[in-house]
Amino acid sequence: MTGPVRSLPGAWISGIGLLGPGLRDWPGGAAMLAGEAPWVPANTVLSAPQQLPAAERRRSVRVVKLALTVGLEAVAAAGADASGLATVFSSSGGDGHNCHLICEALASDDRQVSPTRFHNSVHNAAAGYWGIATGATAPAAVLCAFDGSFAAGLLEALVQVSVERVPSLLIAYDADYPEPLRAARPVPDAFGTALLLTPEPGATNFGRVRAGLTTAAADTLADPALDALRRAIPAARSLPLLAAIARGESGRIVLDYLDHSRVAVDFTA
Repeated sequence: MTGPVRSLPGAWISGIGLLGPGLRDWPGGAAMLAGEAPWVPANTVLSAPQQLPAAERRRSVRVVKLALTVGLEAVAAAGADASGLATVFSSSGGDGHNCHLICEALASDDRQVSPTRFHNSVHNAAAGYWGIATGATAPAAVLCAFDGSFAAGLLEALVQVSVERVPSLLIAYDADYPEPLRAARPVPDAFGTALLLTPEPGATNFGRVRAGLTTAAADTLADPALDALRRAIPAARSLPLLAAIARGESGRIVLDYLDHSRVAVDFTA
């Protein structure tokens, strides 16, 4: 079976955030994904958003900086109030550098792990920092589905929009691992994207999406270098959908999900 199974009702995309290698924000990234500008590989530059208090900015790790940056970009693009938005945070793992430092401490004679390292090791760390930065008190779901984490997060956000009839902000993000962890989990750099999904079209509208499961093969990107990025970083599995949005090209996009099924997204520009 190649068509979507029991496709979820649609949602409108009201805001987008993007940050990754050579992709500094959504407007610049959209031009590259639409073929209007060349993609030039460059290391992802991360900085803690000013919305965080000074103490939390100092303590924030790579995935926190990444998740908040793309989430805030999507919210700003939509002109929305972040404090009232339900959120879905989806990542294949926590912060690799933080994990590396904890492993170093545990392998040392001291074996003392700092409280900051510990609280940044939990999978919902980014959601906690988001609440501090935005004052958000709406429900936050935090998911992990290994390499299928973006698709899992998209399905969860669409369910929230469909059932609760409220906007839902999907924030999908992954960051790199240093050696020797990289040998086992070769994620080379940080990549994040955010989609603000709404039950009705807003003042800003990037198109409409519906999604369901399929056994069709996942779509690839025409640019071999960008497709290598898609395969290398789990959150970058979103790139075929982002490319369709950037081109304003309606159609079906199949995204990586599980070994036995993928997610088919019907996009209407």
